[in-house]
Amino acid sequence: MAGVRVTAVDWQRASNGAAHHTEEYPCPELVVRRGQSFRLALALSRALDGEETLVFTAETGPGASEALHTKAVFQTSEPEGGDGWTAVTEAETENTLTVGITSPPHAVIGRYLLSVRASSRRKHSTRKLGEFVLLFNPWCPEDDVFLASEEERKEYVLNDSGIIFRGVEKHIRAQGWNYGQFEEDILNICLSILDRSPSYQDNPATDVSHRHDPVYVTRVISAMVNSNNDRGVVQGQWQGKYGGGTSPLHWRGSVAILQKWFKGRYKPVKYGQCWVFAGVMCTVLRCLGIATRVVSNFNSAHDTDRNLSVDKYVDSFGRTLEDLTEDSMWNFHVWNESWFARQDLGPSYNGWQVLDATPQEESDGVYRCGPASVTAIREGDVHLAHDGPFVFAEVNADYITWLWHGDESRERVYSDTKKIGRCISTKAVGSDSRVDITGLYKYPEGSRKERQVYTKAVKKLFGVEAAGRRTRIRRAGVRGLWRDDLLEPATKPSITGKFKVLEPPVLGNDLRLALCLANLTSRAQRVQVNMSGATILYTRRPVAEILHESHTVRLGPQEEKKIPITIPYSKYKEDLTEDKKILLAAMCLITKGEKLLVEKDITLEDFITIKVLGPAVVGVEVGVEVTVANPLLEKVEDCVLMVEGSGLLQGQLSIDVPSLEPQERASVTFDITPSKSGPRQLQVDLVSPHFPDIKGFVIVHVAAAK
Repeated sequence: MAGVRVTAVDWQRASNGAAHHTEEYPCPELVVRRGQSFRLALALSRALDGEETLVFTAETGPGASEALHTKAVFQTSEPEGGDGWTAVTEAETENTLTVGITSPPHAVIGRYLLSVRASSRRKHSTRKLGEFVLLFNPWCPEDDVFLASEEERKEYVLNDSGIIFRGVEKHIRAQGWNYGQFEEDILNICLSILDRSPSYQDNPATDVSHRHDPVYVTRVISAMVNSNNDRGVVQGQWQGKYGGGTSPLHWRGSVAILQKWFKGRYKPVKYGQCWVFAGVMCTVLRCLGIATRVVSNFNSAHDTDRNLSVDKYVDSFGRTLEDLTEDSMWNFHVWNESWFARQDLGPSYNGWQVLDATPQEESDGVYRCGPASVTAIREGDVHLAHDGPFVFAEVNADYITWLWHGDESRERVYSDTKKIGRCISTKAVGSDSRVDITGLYKYPEGSRKERQVYTKAVKKLFGVEAAGRRTRIRRAGVRGLWRDDLLEPATKPSITGKFKVLEPPVLGNDLRLALCLANLTSRAQRVQVNMSGATILYTRRPVAEILHESHTVRLGPQEEKKIPITIPYSKYKEDLTEDKKILLAAMCLITKGEKLLVEKDITLEDFITIKVLGPAVVGVEVGVEVTVANPLLEKVEDCVLMVEGSGLLQGQLSIDVPSLEPQERASVTFDITPSKSGPRQLQVDLVSPHFPDIKGFVIVHVAAAK
């Protein structure tokens, strides 16, 4: 009898895709998840006789071997115990065999080659059946990435759009982002990111063998999304100058970035800032099957010297001295959280893990951050892998202001305007709402538990002797040696100060504010007020000064006074960055040598509305009306609407906007034809050479075709 051959294979893409939640991937090959059975129907040259079985080989990566768990050899038989790959005959007709193949829940993820031969005494050639892709499986209870809630799996694995929160603590703005993990080529690109990593280039077989572990994979991706140590995906730029590339605020999603990197032969894409790195990493990790979300931390510390304080040096007008200020406090910072078990730390640290691809500080010689267990951060266990001290400082550091004198001495200045780590935010499951998750990172401010955790963290960072009181490890001078210094807080002054906005701060208008001062004592006081204002980046880095004035104010007993401030549009229009942010500062020098610094971060407001004109149905054209306003007091031309939305239109749409008279509103209509059902995000930006982009988005609920 001739040897049996496999003459054809049916990968049963539709039924396997539905069972594995992978039907959205548009790849030519089958995509399945580990720890779960998938079916193949094999056409045979003849029926198997009683002694014959089929022997399968699944292998991934170069130099695949059973010792490295990158190769598995297994045969059709009754299911056996053990934790390897299995193949079970599920149905058999005369010449067709339906086989259920199951990978272990800790299998290496990636692109596999599957081959088969018959096992018997006769000689049989091995037949290559083809390639399939194996992903992490949040639906499998034995997988380290298992997430119990179906609603959360839909949001954090399958949702291809989301919201990133930006702005300032008192004025949080939502920005749409197209993750697009199911768009053309994206899965292939995400797998190639792993193959471009330095660890793969150094030792491919060993690197691939570690890809069963979400701790390893996420740490590699964290390094590869930025370009600092490798030909990673995105190049950062925080100088406000974006020549030769795209401004970070012009991106509406990850798809264009990933495709550009791939098609440009792995040349880093210019430019990104924190939300771009986080958006791209969210795409990659969701695509690979790890539940991931984007998190924004307002008043986020960048503590370069790991002393749990952000030291800001200012002059007598409250202006930041850039050459002395190594630490910084960003208006907001965006990172990711991914959900998986920490086999390296123990079960109490399972769950959300912080990952940050923004290149801020090196970790083991590479610009990456995490995974750091959110539970470990909340409990002060900063010694645990990876990068706990940096993340702990981002949400817990003290913000300390120093007045720098000409003789190079410094003086602590009272400033109660800023608390680090506020309004830590992420998109709600199943809706566009903002959810405050600050309580996952730290206990309530000022509570006994919060103080205990802080003391514990100080002990772990600096040793027991440093933790006797709520102290700081300080440096002598600005760049001197480390020393212990019991840092007394600045004396609370006998006046209070606050900037008050008199009219909503709208892009294109003059800004009208007042500095409100109040004397808390029953004696008259003289106050010298030195005010400054600057356009800033979201990192609070000043770009250009737009206000510089001094006032002498006499405050009677318990008296309150307002100093009016006007900043004309002409003063800030040339130097306003795309962040649309302005920082005001007032250094108040009080009679008895007391000093008070008052600060206010302002984000300028703008206007755009998006309306879908009718029900949205797959395959049916529907109109969209966008209303925009010229924010300026002058006529503008050359405005364009940039439109994007996965499942709503292919690629990006560019629509010219007619010229707009000063502060004129106008409506533009266009059509879209949805290709996918469910809630879909449509992003529309008004782009102009005359003012920063005005960004809007709307969720379109698309019904399946009738």
